[in-house]
Amino acid sequence: MRILITGGTGFIGTRLVAELQSEKHELTVLVRDYAKARLRLGASPELVRSLDEIDHGSHFDAVINLAGASIADKRWTQARKRLLLSSRLQTTTALVQLFQRLRRPPAVMLSASAVGFYGAHGVQPLTETSPVHDEFSHELCKRWEEEARKAESLDIRVCIMRFGVVLGPAGGMLGRLLPIFRLGLGGRIGDGEQMLSWVHRDDVIKAMRFLLASEAESGVFNVTAPAAVNNLEFTRVLAAGVKRPALLPLPAPIVQLMFGEMGDRLLLHGQNVTPARLQALGFEFKYPDLRSAVSACLCDSESNKG
Repeated sequence: MRILITGGTGFIGTRLVAELQSEKHELTVLVRDYAKARLRLGASPELVRSLDEIDHGSHFDAVINLAGASIADKRWTQARKRLLLSSRLQTTTALVQLFQRLRRPPAVMLSASAVGFYGAHGVQPLTETSPVHDEFSHELCKRWEEEARKAESLDIRVCIMRFGVVLGPAGGMLGRLLPIFRLGLGGRIGDGEQMLSWVHRDDVIKAMRFLLASEAESGVFNVTAPAAVNNLEFTRVLAAGVKRPALLPLPAPIVQLMFGEMGDRLLLHGQNVTPARLQALGFEFKYPDLRSAVSACLCDSESNKG
């Protein structure tokens, strides 16, 4: 299968590229820094710095769109919000324009989104059709998804993947938290009751491959593990995994002072998102519960050290 990938050097994309290459798929990856991408991805995938480099006679069986600046890296200033939006919309718009000029458009596009689409909620489970809370994260994901779905007018099967917090070794949220927890400096955030919809990176990639193979399926899919947890339970599981106490809570006023709106919406609020459509299709998670996922991440992390 010939596959075009954006965001291929990120936390999810790097692992995705490695797995697809091991299965002998032909990959083209859109990158910003050619030299860094070549070091990270190896010699095999074709790299392009612009979609304009792709000839109109080229053909891809599938496109996987993961591009977008990290939503949790910095405070949400107005400039940062504009960057978060533009980094998603510009690449997705450029993909649709590419499809319009290709002689034969791809059969399917998988396009990333996030559970932030639903905005802040309490503990009630949310499926793909649940109501939303209108706030910045919802507007960001909504506009991103709308741009991707423009490809449907070209008879392209579009699958929108609303990712939860992705867990994996040496990166993502765990990459930031593990050094703190290993020093015994971890603790709950706020009152600890806010829900965390998470998913192991291996299951993200497994879901992508599942959707690529599901030739009749399209629309929105929550890509989250079946068992969301609150922040207090997440803290307990991670602390137990590294065999350290987690007795230093981070009070809500400190979170708001340190991180502003970003901290308030992402760290003090959450969603209990369920993968209703994936489960209805019979998808089976490799890591359905948090303890198994964290254990696997810690084992991989230790192996990488060795």
